[in-house]
This record gives sequence, C-alpha cells and structure tokens, in this order.
Amino acid sequence: MSWPLILQSDSPTSTKKIAAKLSACCRSGDIILLVGDLGAGKTAFAQGFAAALGVEGPVTSPTFALVRQYDCGEASPIDLLIHADVYRTETLHEVVDLALSELVEERAVALVEWGDMAAPVLGDDVLEVTLTQPNEDTSAELRTIAINGRGTWIDRADDVQQALSESGANQP
Repeated sequence: MSWPLILQSDSPTSTKKIAAKLSACCRSGDIILLVGDLGAGKTAFAQGFAAALGVEGPVTSPTFALVRQYDCGEASPIDLLIHADVYRTETLHEVVDLALSELVEERAVALVEWGDMAAPVLGDDVLEVTLTQPNEDTSAELRTIAINGRGTWIDRADDVQQALSESGANQP
C-alpha cells in the first residue's frame, strides 16, 4: 500500500469507528494532524480515537483551552492523549510554545486539530488525516477521509490499511 489511503464516512458514527481503528496503529510519541474546514468532523474523529484508547468522559474541541490532556484506560498501551486545537494561534511561535512534541515523549499520542497550521514545527514523523465534504450535492454527513503518512509512518502503511479495512468504511 502507498499513501494516501482514501476512505468514505457517511456519518459521525462512521468517522468515530475509523478513528478508533486508527488508534490501534498508534505508538507513544505519535502525532496525528487533523485537517479540515469547520464542521468537517475533526472533533468527531478525536472522540472516536479517544474512546478507543479508553478515555472516559466527554472529549470536546480544545478551541479556547488550546490543549487538553486525557488519561487513557489501563488496557491502553498509551498513557495520555494530548488533544490540541491550534485554530486560535496566530504564529508558529505560539504553536512551538505549546510544546506538543515534548508532551508526547512520555507514553502519549497527540491529536492536533488544524494540524496543517502546526505541521512546520511538528517534524516529519506525522500522520495527516484530512476530512472533507466531497461537494454540496452529497449528503450533509458524507465525508472523504484522506490519510497520509510521512516520516516513520511511511513504513506503517500496510498496518494502517489493514486496521482500517476492518472499520467498515468504504473506499471510493
């Protein structure tokens, strides 16, 4: 398999299932960039991802807090989920000040909403998940999810494809 992997989601529930399957491929230190317009499904994706890691309680977009940390369940190989939203940052220096790369070093994984804005300071070893609504004529809930690995993710493409083939999502 080569990147990108393209999937279709027909509902927030389907998006959450895709995220849950993808979470099984993650290791401590991984950074996942969530890219998409307002309402594209980034937070729904984060909710499914978090639930699969055993996070209890509500997971909401950290738009105003910028970064939220969630303890993962005891059965998870990941101790901590870092959920960031860099929409309100104005400069890359502000993103650097969040210290996301440092936060994931200790048995954590980071999900970064508006990740394309932060990408230049987060290194090459990232997985980018882009959520888009194909066009205005389709169902309001239909989304295309493009997953593209860079750096260390390049060699993990087959693992990601296998995990996601079990998600029930359609490939266009």
